[in-house]
Amino acid sequence: MISTARVPADKPVRIAFSLNDASDDTPPEDSIPLVFPELDQQLQPLPPCHDSEESMEVFKQHCQIAEEYHEVKKEIALLEQRKKELIAKLDQAEKEKVDAAELVREFEALTEENRTLRLAQSQCVEQLEKLRIQYQKRQGSS
Repeated sequence: MISTARVPADKPVRIAFSLNDASDDTPPEDSIPLVFPELDQQLQPLPPCHDSEESMEVFKQHCQIAEEYHEVKKEIALLEQRKKELIAKLDQAEKEKVDAAELVREFEALTEENRTLRLAQSQCVEQLEKLRIQYQKRQGSS
């Protein structure tokens, strides 16, 4: 017979049994204590009726499911953390991409400005040379 007695929600529950298929001659006191504090109270395995094999089997299955649930929750937490890391990396890469694009635009603008300044300089050098020639001609004619 499966017990339907509930433990009050404010009381912690400690469960002791072994998941090993060892003989059932071992008293429950010698079994491994299992506690599932990460589970909501309504998901906690109910203590089994020790006189019923079916109750013990259902309890063991529930505990195994609780362990699997815990492992899945841990894996989800790890994957969520990895997701945050990847999003941060992606944000950084996008920022660097934008920075690189800005640097390319700035480089192109500076290259154009440099070309313009070199052209202006060469024009000034030519004009200066013409003025020197004119000055020398004036000096020579006077």
